[in-house]
Amino acid sequence: MVHIGPNYPADPGILGRSTELSRLEELLAAVDGTGSQVLVLTGEPGAGKSTLVDWTAERGRARGLRILRVRGSEGEAGLGLSGVHQLLHPLLPGDTLPARQRAALDRAFGPAATPDEVVLDQLSLCISVLALIADAAARRPLLLLVDDAQWLDFGSMDVLGFLARRLEGKPVVMLLAACEDSVPARFDRDFPQVTVGPLSRAAAGLLLNAQPTPPRGRARTQILQQAAGNPLALIELPRALARGRTGPDQEGGAALPPTTRLKNLFAADLPGLPEPTRETLLLAAAAGTGHLADLLRAAPSADVVQALAPAERVGLVRIEDGQVLFRHPLVRSAIYHAASFAERRQAHLALASALTGAPDRRAWHLATAATGEDTEVADALAESAERARARGGFAAAASALERAAQLTPAAELRARRLLGAAQAAMFAGHPQWVGELSGRVGDLTEDARLRAEASLLGGWALGVTLRHDDALTLLFDVAEGAAVSAPDLALGTLGTAATSVYHSGKAFHRAELRRIGALVDGTSHPAAFAWTRAAVDPHRRRAQLLRLLQNGLADVSPESMEDLTALGGTAWILDETEQAVRLLGRTMDVLRRAGSMGTNATVSQTLALALFERGAWTAAQDAADEAFCMATEAGADNVTLGSCILQASLRALRGDHATARTQAMEAVRGLDLRGSLSLQVRHRHALGMAAYVAGDHADAYEQLRAAFTRDFRPVPVHYHASAYLLGDLAATAVRAGRTDDARTVVEALEDGLEPDRSPRLAAVLHRAAALLSVNEKAEDHFRAALADGVTDCWPFEKALTRLDFGEWLRRRRRSAEARPHLNAALECFQRVDARPWADRTAAELRAAGAPRAAATASSAADALTAQERQIAELAAQGLTNRDIAARLHLSPRTVGYHLHKIFPKLRISARAQLRDALSQDPPQ
Repeated sequence: MVHIGPNYPADPGILGRSTELSRLEELLAAVDGTGSQVLVLTGEPGAGKSTLVDWTAERGRARGLRILRVRGSEGEAGLGLSGVHQLLHPLLPGDTLPARQRAALDRAFGPAATPDEVVLDQLSLCISVLALIADAAARRPLLLLVDDAQWLDFGSMDVLGFLARRLEGKPVVMLLAACEDSVPARFDRDFPQVTVGPLSRAAAGLLLNAQPTPPRGRARTQILQQAAGNPLALIELPRALARGRTGPDQEGGAALPPTTRLKNLFAADLPGLPEPTRETLLLAAAAGTGHLADLLRAAPSADVVQALAPAERVGLVRIEDGQVLFRHPLVRSAIYHAASFAERRQAHLALASALTGAPDRRAWHLATAATGEDTEVADALAESAERARARGGFAAAASALERAAQLTPAAELRARRLLGAAQAAMFAGHPQWVGELSGRVGDLTEDARLRAEASLLGGWALGVTLRHDDALTLLFDVAEGAAVSAPDLALGTLGTAATSVYHSGKAFHRAELRRIGALVDGTSHPAAFAWTRAAVDPHRRRAQLLRLLQNGLADVSPESMEDLTALGGTAWILDETEQAVRLLGRTMDVLRRAGSMGTNATVSQTLALALFERGAWTAAQDAADEAFCMATEAGADNVTLGSCILQASLRALRGDHATARTQAMEAVRGLDLRGSLSLQVRHRHALGMAAYVAGDHADAYEQLRAAFTRDFRPVPVHYHASAYLLGDLAATAVRAGRTDDARTVVEALEDGLEPDRSPRLAAVLHRAAALLSVNEKAEDHFRAALADGVTDCWPFEKALTRLDFGEWLRRRRRSAEARPHLNAALECFQRVDARPWADRTAAELRAAGAPRAAATASSAADALTAQERQIAELAAQGLTNRDIAARLHLSPRTVGYHLHKIFPKLRISARAQLRDALSQDPPQ
């Protein structure tokens, strides 16, 4: 189950892995788009993951797939994008790609960026890597193999995670192998996993029989017990027995865990090797990269190749294509840790001397060799961090600054570097890491500003992981302490706190935000001031809040992502939805140019909500998908959950109620939403809509009713989000026979709101009142809900009111008046693909005397994937492959590949037939 060298027995076959091999065959078959295109292989060290990866490579090659491969290395874990560079090296520089994508790849993997260059946009890099892969796959299907992923750098894992989620429609499959307790966060939940467990007793026995000296008797029993089914141990332990290291007469206590014993055994061959061999092996182990040229430069007086020959003969390493390859990564680790610190240090110093032309790697070797605080090495790492930051490698920058801080003698500078590491980790999208780094700053400095900034970062990290109470404890302390001495810091902190206050929804948190906000002069930061005021109570003093928003817009810098984010949130919460979409779209552009992945998720999620409310459901779905991917990779649980709930809502509104309910329930499994009332209310709305579409009106009412308290005079569970559910609450109440209870809720909220409410909220309240009216006042409410043209900004909500009014009119034999409202509603429902409401509206129109609409049924175009449909529609408009490629960030070759698959699905043979095929009515 492992790589075996020349002195090992011939491969007896892969024993006891029929289930794993079957899953790997399924993965290879998925290259044509049928089935999951990503598989994660996990297991303990020595379980045989690398052997299964090798087997997959052989089978893939036999199928005609091109193999791209990367193996993680501890030595390069701190070097940004080193892993993805190893994977993509055969494809670089990507000469067939558009110039912009070639430039992104060159900046990431070519010469170092100069200080005055624009920071590499992480998203552009990811898109360029995706285009490079797609371009290669269009020529020949690809198999991407990622081994020892737990040792890849964060930046590479970010890119691989992005790539893995976008393989649909491309002839590419990916196999990623990692130790079971170290699966990278981007792959630990969202992709199918196969655990390579221990071999069965029978398979373990067969593997023992294949060894040069098969053990017998008690030795066999002892080895089977100690190996515990680990294939590598089943190979190594008989060798130890043959050397007299163990045997039937050896007694001992309880067996060590297999991984611990294996790490000890891997270095067992070292004492018998010549000293030059041991020194060269340690040098190779310390280098991590496996480049033979590095070893030749680090040991110029030694014959490196000759020195490694004894190690090759015993199977520890092999030299191939200019690489020194260890039989297994744990062999390298065991050799490295078997040496003394002095020996390891000497190896790193030799490598540092040889790598004068690679300042980043040199800095890391010097840092590893450091025996204590070292200003020069710390400065070199800090400079490496700046180069990584210039490339958009925020994770690598954070790692470098964290180690630089450890080596920095001056406590104050150490604190600043830790703070810089925390900031880089935030932009890299790793909130837990941000929390760890920022938490260490306070012990190093008495500087109030540094301590406050560290607490601000810690509060941000807690807030995006649903720990709003803990976040606000930190943030409120910082803001109150800085209210007079540093109002700019206080306002920035309150702006961060306001987001957690909104999600928390608790009255105490809102009161504290209001109280501390009153202590701060907001003139220096009008954008943050507007957001903090609006987040406290967006339904009161609307005119004043709108003035604050306008003040912020007048002062905003076009490149200030903090101001744009604050103003976008303010516009959204005040129902200035069109303005919110524009501001948040600009914010996303700024964030992408800055290379930030950490804060993109939150902004993308808010943008998705604004697009959803505006009726741009496809764009909302795309933004929610993007937010989910980024948040999952970042560990931003608040956004991960929120995007799942929005996706479930969209599914329900489009008719897939079963999947919507399942997705909504799975999203909150094991979570207590009482600490995040905004998500609790949105979750109830998703479940309510799913039940409504399923025809379970009683359950739908109970779900929506849970957004309000059960008090004598009900109040909203969430001070902002609950109010917008009133129209749907009234609609379900009518069908569930609960109008009296719903009327109590609507009247209580109506009394508690000020007259100066947003047009959107006013329309929602009028719709609810109309549906629950017991007299002819219903018509007045319907007409009031539809009268304001501003409400066109929320087309789905307006279409619901038109449908309700049309039904009301038809039931009173006013069909001629009903038809215009029903026709307008149907147009909206069809545009956003709200099928349940479209069907209901079409039925009402028929009942009102309108001509029968064409039946809807599946057509050939339904067989297209989302990307294929997009490409087909653009091609039908007359765009060339190159035009389509530029618009969709693909290569022209990839577009051609997709069109080759699209034609047979649409049963056409020419590009000119696309328009008719896509617009053709389905069969009646």
